Amino acid sequence: MRHFRRAAQITLDLAVLSIAYWLAYLIRFEFQIPDSWLTHVIVGWPYVLVVELAALMIVGVPRFSWRYVSIRETVRIAIATGISSLVLVVVRLGLSGSVDLFLLPFGVLLANCFLGFVGLVGMRATRRVYVEMQSRKQRTGERELTRVLLIGAGQAGVIVARELAARPDLGLQAVGFLDDDVRKHGLEIGGLTVLGTTADLGRIAERKHATRALITIAASGTDIRRIVHLCRDVGLEAKIIPGVHEIVGDRVNLSRIRQVAIEDLLGRAPVQLDDLQIGESIRDAVVMVTGAGGSIGSELSRQVCRFHPKKLLLVERFENALFEIHRELIATFPELTIVPQIADVTDSHRMEHVFAVHRPACVFHAAAHKHVPLMEENPGEAIKNNVGGTKAMADLANRFQVERFVMISTDKAVNPTSVMGATKRVAEIYVQALAQHSATRFLTVRFGNVLGSNGSVIPIFKEQISRGGPIKVTHPDMRRYFMTIPEATQLVLQAGAMGQGGEIFILDMGEPVRIVDLARDLISLSGFRSDEIAIEFTGMRPGEKLFEELSTDGEHADKTKHPKIFIGRIPASVLADAERRLLDLLTLSNTNDGDQIRRALRVVVPEYGGESLLAPAPVVTPPEESTSAQPEFPKVRKDASGAQPVIAAS
Repeated sequence: MRHFRRAAQITLDLAVLSIAYWLAYLIRFEFQIPDSWLTHVIVGWPYVLVVELAALMIVGVPRFSWRYVSIRETVRIAIATGISSLVLVVVRLGLSGSVDLFLLPFGVLLANCFLGFVGLVGMRATRRVYVEMQSRKQRTGERELTRVLLIGAGQAGVIVARELAARPDLGLQAVGFLDDDVRKHGLEIGGLTVLGTTADLGRIAERKHATRALITIAASGTDIRRIVHLCRDVGLEAKIIPGVHEIVGDRVNLSRIRQVAIEDLLGRAPVQLDDLQIGESIRDAVVMVTGAGGSIGSELSRQVCRFHPKKLLLVERFENALFEIHRELIATFPELTIVPQIADVTDSHRMEHVFAVHRPACVFHAAAHKHVPLMEENPGEAIKNNVGGTKAMADLANRFQVERFVMISTDKAVNPTSVMGATKRVAEIYVQALAQHSATRFLTVRFGNVLGSNGSVIPIFKEQISRGGPIKVTHPDMRRYFMTIPEATQLVLQAGAMGQGGEIFILDMGEPVRIVDLARDLISLSGFRSDEIAIEFTGMRPGEKLFEELSTDGEHADKTKHPKIFIGRIPASVLADAERRLLDLLTLSNTNDGDQIRRALRVVVPEYGGESLLAPAPVVTPPEESTSAQPEFPKVRKDASGAQPVIAAS
């Protein structure tokens, strides 16, 4: 069957080329070929067809599928017709005056080349259009298509429009673009007209009978929030294609169309990475990620795999979490060696065995206890994991001459008011002290809250909304810095690649966000009005702050070559003193005496403030009724070189 189909296609090609040949002569003689030329035309006919068919064979045109003809195939057909015409011209010039019977007039040669190209391409294009129309009918059947307005008439929007036209099975019909660039208004782009601006959304949606808006621009969180509110006000369903800025070539994965998420509203411009520098630090190296089953650890593992390490060690003590991330990575990166290791970072004997067998060159230490209220209730466990686990891992990295050790820290380590923050600060102190006496480059990366991480505020709020509310917020003026998980982990990789040892890197977290505003956005995105889901202010919990800080006045944060990464430089502690105090803390961790543990933490971290005061009694109020005073925010300070402002302690 395959050979028969190819033979039929070649026959059709010869028929088209024959028609082009005769048309060229008819045009040359104004559709009345003289009798004196008729023999010349008939004799030259097979000779021209043989040359043209040979050119098509050389370029490989007969192997192309007509159903999927594209620009690539069109270019190859143009090359083939060009080659055959060039051969005929050379023959025409070389044999002129000797064998006139086989020579074609130059006008005929030119017309024949053009008509042959148009005929070959047109026949294939007709076949593709017919097949796509039939396929569209079969896939859509009698189903009514959802009419969609595309927000953004840029490159990504054009790609989305083309893909929607080719994918009728999605049940979406694009009816036009909206774009705030007035220069595009009235233009036809990608087969669709730019109908107006986003301010005209309601009027245009009614005129075009659209029921959905699809955001196809990599806009800021503020712009996306504005568009979502516009859609909500006019009764349109708003959806988004995440990561449109990552579109490569001319394809986009339309299966990723989803509802607008809170990450889109809070998102900032995509992180620009120095992939070359990161690749040099990871490619062909044995990399270890501790806490690999957690939110940060799992995303770090995904990002590391992009740079093709020699081996990736996934260290995690929770079996199910390790199973899931290992299964995902081996499916996504089957060419990589990915080794799952069930191990607890506080178990020094087990971790020593892992280091001895696999000899990692780079360690990303993300394993830690992170929940502030739980650590207030269990301070001994916070010491064991956050302090003892970090010390064990750092000591092994030093002993086995690991090239780079990157510890993941938190903004809660700055002027800590919680046990969790104080233990992370102790871990920072030890890692920085050890860096002064080791060939290993020990680095710390400090950032704030991560959107969507396990146990974070977003999943909790979503669960409360699904139950009909109320959403429980500790204080109306509570503010936090937020990053998306990919953004945070990518910057961790960048900081890890650029560090020389002993630095505490501070990530630019943007502007702090009020938690109550986050709750209101989630209510809106969940399809509820502000008066349908109440917000309950429950009072601050032990160890919490109204706002977090990213650096202190004494750290002298300096800018780096990356605009989102700063270095907080503070004098390192004496290693012997730091080690002695850590051992005292680890001894106390088994006493279960919270007060004694807190007193010991204050010896190591004098700025540790202990438990915060509790807020007043809980109050329930609709979101729009909150009129609490604004909190006093930390001072903004620039470094001497004029770097971007860094948040400093008051």
